[in-house]
Formats: sequence, structure tokens, C-alpha cells
Amino acid sequence: MHSPVEQFEIKPIIELNAGGFDISFTNSSLFMLLAMLVGGGFLFSAMRNRELVPGRMQGAAEMMYEFVADMVRSNVGNDGRAYFPFVFTLFVFLLFGNMLGLIPYSYTFTSQIIVTFAMAGFIFIAVTLIGLFKHGLHFFSFFVPQGAPKVLIPFLIVIEVISYFVRPVSLSVRLFANMLAGHTMLKVFAGLAVMISGAGGIAMTGSLLPFLALVGLTGLEVLVAALQAYVFTILTCMYLNDALHLH
Repeated sequence: MHSPVEQFEIKPIIELNAGGFDISFTNSSLFMLLAMLVGGGFLFSAMRNRELVPGRMQGAAEMMYEFVADMVRSNVGNDGRAYFPFVFTLFVFLLFGNMLGLIPYSYTFTSQIIVTFAMAGFIFIAVTLIGLFKHGLHFFSFFVPQGAPKVLIPFLIVIEVISYFVRPVSLSVRLFANMLAGHTMLKVFAGLAVMISGAGGIAMTGSLLPFLALVGLTGLEVLVAALQAYVFTILTCMYLNDALHLH
């Protein structure tokens, strides 16, 4: 049985080098590109011939749009409308990236911590800059809890600052760890089913249990793929709300 972590290996497809830096186009890059193309292609196909009574694709696209719009409206308010295109693009990119990773022999780029941390770091810097541009130095009042006893304020400021700078770490690790663990489990059970069935004879019947577990895990992973795209996106909305409204 192949190693369960072998599926996460980054392999160069087109080797490129610039100034001593490896900028190769890898299998991870390929599936990021595919996530954008498939997600964009789906939305374009669904909305190309809009009808008053939507078909399945148009209904799914409209439902996705309304879902993210309601997420932004509920968590950021009217001020979040300007950021809806970014939030919607982020959700579609993660959703299709996670779903494409469930296809056998494909690649899940969200299982790489460097990818999820880069996205989380970009969001962290962006919302911090938004807060600074909107509020100026008053932005730093965000780290002073309102109504707290004065004697506790120095300690609370330290806690608030630490929790603020931990955000990109928690945001990236949550997505990375869930995708990594799920795909590892799928690989383990798939390998176990193949190994037992390869024994032949009556032993083949023993492969039924890992096969059934694999079917159940695949269904669960579909749910996790969608849920993690939702969690990453809604946390982005909450961080954006903090930057715009300072609690």
C-alpha cells in the first residue's frame, strides 16, 4: 500500500527558475488554476441564458450567490457590500478547490499549509489595512475592551493583541488540518480495501468493511469540503466586520 501522505507531494509540471528562486508550475498550481476555471465556467454557464424560472444550474448558482450575500449582510452589514466580490470569489475558489480534490488522482491544494497560510496572511493584512485606512490611529482602540476595569486593561490589551495576530495561524491551520486528515483517512481505507481484496478467496469478503467505510467517509468529506469553505469565508467576514466597526 502506498503511503497515505504520498498524495500531498508537490510535483513540478513545468520547471521554472527566476533569480535562483524556484517558481515551477506544479500540480498544486494546476489545481488552483482548475478551481478558478471550473468555478468561473460553472457560474458563466449557469447565468449565460438567464431565465425567469431557473433551471438546475441557474438555481444552484443563484443559491450560492444568495448564500454568500446573506453571509456578508449578516456578518458585516451594509458596509460589507463593497467587499462582496472578493468574499464570493474566495468562497467559490475554496469550494471548487476542495471538491476537485475529492476526485481520485487529483490534488487538494488546500492540504498544503503554505497555501492556506498565504491566503490567511493576505486576508489578515488586507483587513488590518482596511481598518487603519478607515479609522486611522483609532483602529488601535480595537485592542482595548470596552467597559473593562482600568486595572485589567494592560493585561487585556496583551491578550487582545496576541489573539489578533494568531488569527492567520488559526484560519490557515483549520482548513489545512481538516483537508489533510480527511484525505489521509480516505487513502488509508482505500488502500486497505484494495490490499484485502487482493488476497483473493474468502478473504475478499473482508474488504467489504473498509469499502463501506470508504463510501461513508467520501460522503463525509464532501460535507467537510463545503463546510471548510464556509468556515474560512465566514471568519473572513467576521474579521472584516471587526476592521470596519471595531467590535
